[in-house]
Amino acid sequence: MEGPEFYKKVGGLMCKNCEKDSPCECPEKKVQEVVKNKNEFIEIWHNLDVLARSRPEDKYLLVTGLRQMGEVVAVTGDGTNDAPALKKADVGFAMGITGTDVAKHAADIILLDDNFASIVKACMWGRNIYDNIRRFLQFQLSVNIVALASAFIGSCILRESPLQPIQLLWVNLIMDSLGSLAEATELPTPILLERPPHKRDEYIISHKMVKHL
Repeated sequence: MEGPEFYKKVGGLMCKNCEKDSPCECPEKKVQEVVKNKNEFIEIWHNLDVLARSRPEDKYLLVTGLRQMGEVVAVTGDGTNDAPALKKADVGFAMGITGTDVAKHAADIILLDDNFASIVKACMWGRNIYDNIRRFLQFQLSVNIVALASAFIGSCILRESPLQPIQLLWVNLIMDSLGSLAEATELPTPILLERPPHKRDEYIISHKMVKHL
């Protein structure tokens, strides 16, 4: 589908706050841009592979609509006309060599080598860092919950904590530090790219982690 045809079918954007065509006269913080014809956008979106001959407003409309559907959107670009879409997306990738200053300023990440393979590598490392943070939290919470429970129950039964301050210090300095360092330095693998992305509203401590704790 071509960009102008897509824009015409969807009807453009409107502000949810004042119900007028976007851009509107609302303050910037109160503007809530949504697709005019949501049902038509959903029908096109599920069957859209390529948006050809797209103008800046077409790209911006597509990004806004996808975010309205709850999707996490990444945009790559190198020109000045890509700046609105780069800024609107959850993550904007600008080209560091051929990209304009306007595109670099609007983007979140700049590809220094202009290589799309770097985006895949960045995604893999990003997922790995997120997983390492989760491992670190699970390990730390496990150790500290056990220490807290032991101190509390022991104090109730024995009238004093079974773990003395110097012992707690030893646990935190030696066991926690080395264990957490091992959990936080695991290298990424291509298997990380085979799973679906995390949901936007998902907590960093998942239900599976709570069960393990």
